[in-house]
Order: sequence, then C-alpha cells, then structure tokens
Amino acid sequence: MKLVDPQLELARTLLSVGDRKSNVVLTGFMATGKSTVGRLLAVRSDASYIDTDEMIVGRHGSIEEIFATKGEAAFREMERNVASELEGTAGLVIATGGRFMLDQDCAAALGSTGRVFCLVASIEEIKRRLLTDEDGLVRPLLTDSNETQLELLYEERVEAYKRFRQVQTDERSVEEVVEQIETLLGKD
Repeated sequence: MKLVDPQLELARTLLSVGDRKSNVVLTGFMATGKSTVGRLLAVRSDASYIDTDEMIVGRHGSIEEIFATKGEAAFREMERNVASELEGTAGLVIATGGRFMLDQDCAAALGSTGRVFCLVASIEEIKRRLLTDEDGLVRPLLTDSNETQLELLYEERVEAYKRFRQVQTDERSVEEVVEQIETLLGKD
C-alpha cells in the first residue's frame, strides 16, 4: 500500500490544473539551514513545503533506524524514489537531505521542474550549529564520528555542491537568506 502525502497530492493537483510555477529546491551540506529557510520561504511565497527526509521518515521510520537496519544504499534508493515522485510537481519549496542532490538521478528529477539553490556555510559555522542543535537531530553519517571525519565529509561534498547556485548562510539571519533567494528568483 502506497502512502499518500497530502502536500504532494496538492502539488500534483496544482500541476494538473495548469499552474506551472516551478519548484524551489534547497540543497547543501547538513546544518546549512535548508529546512529552516525552506519553511519560511514557503510561507512567504504561499507555496507548500516538502522536506525529503521527513517524507522518508514518515514512510519508513527514522533515518538512523534505516541506516542501521537497511543500510545507506537502501536509504539512497528511498531518496531516488522521492525524487521521482516530486519530479511531476510544481509550486513547492523542497528541502533536501545533505547528499540528495549529489545523486545524478535525484538532481535530474528535481532540476527538471525546480530552481535549485545550494545553501552554504563554513565548516566552522556548521560545527557551531551542530553543537547547538536544539532539535537533537541524529546524523547517521556522523554517528561516532569525530571532528576530522566531519571535515572530510564536508571536503568530499563541497566541490559537487558548486554546480548549484550558491547562497551563503554564515552570519546571516534566516530572513536575509530567504530575501536573497527571493531576489534571485525574481531576476531569472
């Protein structure tokens, strides 16, 4: 039995009645502000908000549990399935998991109907945010990791993120980041 996501169904309905407003897709390393920025951007643009990690958790359980019982490869396949579902939508603000858009299939699917922005922050800022994360989010790729492993993962991904339009989040409020994205959307 396939679970139905109400926001996804609304987006499909909008698309089917001719609203071709493209999606806004937020990517970037963990703790760059994708979810926080995405929620505010959706409110300000009167769009529906989708978090790809939340979709997966709603269907399959916690990401930590998925990694522990099914492995990273299974999680990445779940991400590709979500990307495929979202490919036919419009009018969404989509916050993706940290590696989601680095997968060619996911990037092709969401890039086909979306404007992609990569939120970036310095490794120092990311460390600070992870240490002060009040939500207590579990990051499976960092479980039992030390600072050096975080830096290696960051360096491994930073080049790949450069193919997307960059939006700096260091020393900026959520509102300032959203305003920059709104400005960039208006220019294109």
